[in-house]
Amino acid sequence: MPISLQPHSQMTAETVAEYDVVLCVGDTTFLDYGSIAAKKEGYGAIGKGGNGLILHSALAIEVEKGQSLGILWQKLWNREPKQKLPKDETPTQKKKRQAAARKKARNRPFEQKVLLQVGRSTHHCRKSCK
Repeated sequence: MPISLQPHSQMTAETVAEYDVVLCVGDTTFLDYGSIAAKKEGYGAIGKGGNGLILHSALAIEVEKGQSLGILWQKLWNREPKQKLPKDETPTQKKKRQAAARKKARNRPFEQKVLLQVGRSTHHCRKSCK
């Protein structure tokens, strides 16, 4: 979590402690910099063809009025930029390359997978609310 958000998250956790029931809502926001030429390099793929950063957040919500109590946790990250594709690639080569990429993605350590970020959000909500 960014250092600047820690005081806010701490205050939110203290507020949450005053309630019997609080919703912890996870959100993923894609910050798409694809149309900004100066930001095209160094960011990874997002959504469907975008280029930018991914922000995972856990927001505390008061149940009865639906009022936001604040952010409990946040993580900003980016995927590795995709490699440039060969221009003279044949359909057979493309199929082999895509199969190898899928196999590599399946074999990634759990710590590198997007689902883990959602799990971390839930973990931090439980930890903050105890």
